[in-house]
Amino acid sequence: MRTSRILATFAVSALAAVILASCSTADDTRPTIVVSTNILGDVVAELVGEQAQVVTLMKPDADPHSFEISAQEAATLRSADLLVSNGLGLEEGLQQHLDAAAADDVPTFVAGDAIEVIDYSEGDAAGMPDSHFWTDPERMIDVVDAIEPVLAKVDGIDVQVLAATVEDYRAELQALDAEMTEAFATIPDEHRALVTNHHVFGYLAQRFDFDIIGAVIPGGTTLAAPSASDLADLVDAIEEAGVPAIFAESSSPDRLVQALASEANVQVEVIELYTESLTGPDGGAPDYLTMMRINTERITTGLTS
Repeated sequence: MRTSRILATFAVSALAAVILASCSTADDTRPTIVVSTNILGDVVAELVGEQAQVVTLMKPDADPHSFEISAQEAATLRSADLLVSNGLGLEEGLQQHLDAAAADDVPTFVAGDAIEVIDYSEGDAAGMPDSHFWTDPERMIDVVDAIEPVLAKVDGIDVQVLAATVEDYRAELQALDAEMTEAFATIPDEHRALVTNHHVFGYLAQRFDFDIIGAVIPGGTTLAAPSASDLADLVDAIEEAGVPAIFAESSSPDRLVQALASEANVQVEVIELYTESLTGPDGGAPDYLTMMRINTERITTGLTS
């Protein structure tokens, strides 16, 4: 069942790409839902199925902090029946278009408004809201629960069909949360520490009781840059904590992480995770559930080896 749903999602994504290329198909009367990030795009596509055109603006393997859209895509955004975004400052390169669409009275749903938000605790972004809520599946369930009544108001959406798909996907998210809880429980207390390219795991750390030792880029965005003193402090923290692995994100170059690992006077493995973007169908993380399961397996293996 899951395989058929993944294939259906790929079909929706392919259709969305055709729609963006031709601006719209005249004979398709389904509502158009435009989604900013590909993680949320996958989730929305799972919920609405074939009832709507789901147009995802962020391409596979892109960086949500810096991706931009074309004039044609901006026009599609402004004519949407519903616009779904992450919020919390994530879509830095897209925000002006999101604001313009809202000013044009395009119905909007901001996922960050549906969750309990935590703030970054250090770096240039300290005290600002953390936008990476999807690393906690419980918060993604909160988003699904909040968006259901919004989707139900879109003309052309069958409420009963929507309720069934939402129930199915909520059950999958609950199963994912249980799997992550079980896997992370095998990590020894002294190894429950995370170092990444930038601060992306605050929600996961809170939900599953990890410590964030630090990040190569000391802020909530990949657009920031570390100083020499930042790197020196992080090397000291890694040596003190004795972490066996540090993690590099697939959407960001890992050169800094590799350099950091070579500076520490301990053997540290560098492991790639899929954290801010899904991949294409042939990549390692073509959908949200797969992404989270792969990351869980890699974090667990990396911190127990």
